[in-house]
Amino acid sequence: MSGGIARGRLAEERKAWRKNHPHGFVAKPETGTDGSVNLMLWQCSIPGKPSTDWEGGHYPLTMQFSEDYPSKPPKCKFPPNFFHPNVYPSGTVCLSILNEDSGWRPAITVKQILVGIQDLLDLPNPDDPAQTDGYQLYMQDTVEYKRRVKQQAKQYPALL
Repeated sequence: MSGGIARGRLAEERKAWRKNHPHGFVAKPETGTDGSVNLMLWQCSIPGKPSTDWEGGHYPLTMQFSEDYPSKPPKCKFPPNFFHPNVYPSGTVCLSILNEDSGWRPAITVKQILVGIQDLLDLPNPDDPAQTDGYQLYMQDTVEYKRRVKQQAKQYPALL
């Protein structure tokens, strides 16, 4: 019956998000062509923080929840080959609060996850690299790293 727990929690999260969410963020369950709502898969968009190299971009992210949610964290993925030291080539985000063995707690909300990922964009964790290219540029060539980030921001403009 844990699936009922996961879906119930996600329905509550959706309601809370609709009432109060950070400006510029999008998070909504996927809607099928038949109009059905899949609470287990959310399509999200994270805005780049103002006054950072990420500013101007709205970065697409999927959140895949398991029937074990909230005991286990969702899988959060950017598009494949997303440029960032803490994002695997597959697009999977490497962030402590998404790791069920270390930082995850069932009380963490969708809002907290998305804000945490937004923070991670501009403040990578060099102690936990997930991709070679992004990590090496971040550590060795700040100018080229910033150029790549700004180039990526242009790939993901705001959806108006």
